[in-house]
Amino acid sequence: MNRRAFLSLSAAATFVAMLPLPAAAQQLPLSELSRYLNSFSTATAEFTQINPDGTLSTGRLHIHRPGRVRFEYDPPERNLVLATAGSVNVFDARSNQGPTVYPLRRTPLNLILAANVDLSRDRMVVRHYAEGPTTVVVAQDPEHPEYGSIRLVFSAGPTELRQWIVTDDMGRETTVILGDMRTGVQLPSRLFNVDDAVRQRSRSNQR
Repeated sequence: MNRRAFLSLSAAATFVAMLPLPAAAQQLPLSELSRYLNSFSTATAEFTQINPDGTLSTGRLHIHRPGRVRFEYDPPERNLVLATAGSVNVFDARSNQGPTVYPLRRTPLNLILAANVDLSRDRMVVRHYAEGPTTVVVAQDPEHPEYGSIRLVFSAGPTELRQWIVTDDMGRETTVILGDMRTGVQLPSRLFNVDDAVRQRSRSNQR
């Protein structure tokens, strides 16, 4: 973690610690959380990511359900993660090669990118509890728990997804903290086009 990120995180933690503790809220039912996730097909938000090694990344997230998501990382990283057509494509800014590709179905994030999210599905949710003013759900693929899990954190009044923590098949945790999420937005199809991403990054690397 660089010094600026560390100081920002420390200042934020100090500010939060000075705030009065919110009253505990009732946990939101799975039916309400499923309703919320199914209430939009497109969304965009700024995000802060805590990587498995403890470093911080920031960027912008675009969701287009079913099955599409784009993580654009801010400079100096310039990494890109693009899920579309059943595959996750990871572009490394330090490499001139094409993306690393693996199946979306093998990632826990696939659970909330489904056309119809049903958290009450048998054995999908392994934990569901209230934590202060938030509701937390831990979900996994009931047929393939070895793929990892996703811990979703929701606020109430109105119901909103605030963050998630993905635990992969190696036990590594990646936390994504969302800024204000705008739903029902227009997202151009090129955002989820792998060939377009390859061309754009190739032109950028030639400059």
